[in-house]
Amino acid sequence: GWVRSVRSQKEVLFLHINDGSSLESLQVVADPSLGTRDLTFGSAVEVRGKLVKSPHRMQNMELKAETIRVVGPCDIWSFPLKMKERHPLEYIRQFPHLRCRNNTLGSLLRIRSEATAAIHSFFKENGYVHIHTPIITSNDCEGAGELFQIETSNEARESAEKNHFFDVPAFLTVSGQLHLEVMAGAFTHVFTFGPTFRAENSQSRRHLAEFYMVEAELSFTESLQDITQVMEDLLKTATSTVLSKCPHDVELFHKYVAPEQKLSQRGCLFIYFRISYSEAVEILKQAAQAFAFKPEWGYDLQTEHEKYLVKHCGEVPLFVINYPYDLKPFYMRDNEDGPQHTVAAVDLLVPGIGELCGGSLREERLHFIESRLQRYLDLRKFGSVPHGGFGMGFERYLQYLLGVDNIKDVIPFPRFSHSCLL
Repeated sequence: GWVRSVRSQKEVLFLHINDGSSLESLQVVADPSLGTRDLTFGSAVEVRGKLVKSPHRMQNMELKAETIRVVGPCDIWSFPLKMKERHPLEYIRQFPHLRCRNNTLGSLLRIRSEATAAIHSFFKENGYVHIHTPIITSNDCEGAGELFQIETSNEARESAEKNHFFDVPAFLTVSGQLHLEVMAGAFTHVFTFGPTFRAENSQSRRHLAEFYMVEAELSFTESLQDITQVMEDLLKTATSTVLSKCPHDVELFHKYVAPEQKLSQRGCLFIYFRISYSEAVEILKQAAQAFAFKPEWGYDLQTEHEKYLVKHCGEVPLFVINYPYDLKPFYMRDNEDGPQHTVAAVDLLVPGIGELCGGSLREERLHFIESRLQRYLDLRKFGSVPHGGFGMGFERYLQYLLGVDNIKDVIPFPRFSHSCLL
């Protein structure tokens, strides 16, 4: 592992070694003669000895060293991270290639790993087929976001008319939903969990150019309740798994990063409220708070609206259902209601974040879609069934779970950080 602290006394040498598997380090007790000049904070070492019961109450075991070998030395004067210093995240962001050595971001990566496994396990145990949807695609998923277009280096140099490598313009995917809908014609439950890309040139704390999306489609359902129940069960399962597998890592965030998030995060294990979009607008209109965007029926809910609604409902996760027909994409199922025409759509709002998941029942009735969009028809001609689905931004879930202020801190490699490794 790597040396997290070194303390040499006259009769004993104490080391704390960490191999990245846990926030906890292993204490090594050695004879001072085993120490060398290269045995410094940050150095990589191999220690051999005997595990013995520790006399200290704060730890169960310690390693009584017989040999210590420095595998990789570390110059403590040039190493940007300092022993026993709690570096702010603003400082750590300057060194993207070393951020995983920091306790906070190391904990986050372990949590991310456990949450990923929990999500896959949830879908597997509930009978879902995992689909690898394409990363390179010719569709833009009905305008889900700005697209990154893919070109070869030769194409990029040519300014005149050109032949595309794929014969048609190709893009990095913004969503796997349309491909999942194809698969939902053969499998009753499918999901994907992969990278998606949005070319919004934003440096805000809420946006990423590359992020991971959890998406699922459920066939043979005519109830929006079925969709919201899967969303709720997924969130509860992933969160309870992370809390049980990474208690010390989570506690670090609740102690030093976002103390107020502990109660909020526990809330997602128990209570979920449900209101309609129309009820949400009425709540916002009656609010004493002044909003930058005036709430009106027929307009999108802004982040400030979503956060107020969650607060109004007691800082617990909140499902908002049945959005205006004209606000949502063509594939969402028409509720055939009036006079306020709505579709069977749902957004899950959570404390501190706003929207975390979005989904809907899909419009399976061919004659309803014929009047709206011709290119979508083939999916509905051959064995079409009532179905629905949802998507959840994985990094936004981690941001909610841990109370991280800047979403760029929850990804292993921030934008363009790979250049520092060249």
